Amino acid sequence: MGGETRLRPRSPPSSPSIEAMVARFDTYLRDVCGLADATRWYRRRYVRAFLAGQFGDGPVTVGRIAPDALIRFVTEQAHLQRPGSVGVLAYSLRSFLRFLQFEGELPADLTGAVPTPPHWSLAPLPPSLSAAELARLWGAFDRATALGRRDYAMARCLADLGLRCQEVAALRLDDIDWRTGVLHLRPGKSRQAAQLPLPAPTGAALADYLRHGRPTTPSRALFVQHRAPVGEVAAKTTVRGAIRRAFARAGLPWSGTHILRHTAAARMVQGGSSLKLVADVLRHRSIDTTAIYAKVDLPNLSRVALPWPGRSL
Repeated sequence: MGGETRLRPRSPPSSPSIEAMVARFDTYLRDVCGLADATRWYRRRYVRAFLAGQFGDGPVTVGRIAPDALIRFVTEQAHLQRPGSVGVLAYSLRSFLRFLQFEGELPADLTGAVPTPPHWSLAPLPPSLSAAELARLWGAFDRATALGRRDYAMARCLADLGLRCQEVAALRLDDIDWRTGVLHLRPGKSRQAAQLPLPAPTGAALADYLRHGRPTTPSRALFVQHRAPVGEVAAKTTVRGAIRRAFARAGLPWSGTHILRHTAAARMVQGGSSLKLVADVLRHRSIDTTAIYAKVDLPNLSRVALPWPGRSL
């Protein structure tokens, strides 16, 4: 039912001594730190687990909390949880140690003993659509209709050229050089103009839209509104909405359009393009921004990757 409140899973039961300590900790979090219940719930959960592992069914003896116990607990949990959850766990322990100092029960500052989970900004793979998912997306556009032709052409600009929504919406008829097969981009987010080669599928989609879909209008905008006010320039929200609806029709679990920009980059890298070329096409100011896409070139990465320890060669 829509009005139901989602219940959090219950924490495993612990000793009365631990529950009393956790209750005092929760009061500190609420009254001194001013934390909301949702945040306090996670802090209580991890502290309860630490205390249960440290003291079992016995009484909580603060003096027995040592750096090696804190390190061991975080290390063990790091193998069982996602990196983000381990970060919350570590912060919860530090918060608990500060509470003990606040109460005067812990004379030494042990917060520095709690390991800081490593976080690499380029660790996750950038999301992108597979060939099968792209085929499902293309099939979600009804190209027998004028609106379907427009939305399909906009999607091709996003997925083939890595354009942003505002860049697609800003395209004008004069930006396409049909003779040389080049698309001219006006200065936008990157504050610089660019020239991009126009792939054949993208050019075909644009030509089909211009010949059989675009309403008659004096506007020089490439993509225009098909509903009132008909013929007015399409906004970036028009582009975003068209892609979001196509994702839904295709049964794909995406709602934003940036994944199509990631997809364009991933396809270029997997097709043999250099990172410098990908950076130029995406108009990145620094090639460091493009470096994340090196990880999608799995065949080349496999040639330089060391074997997993214990794996037979």
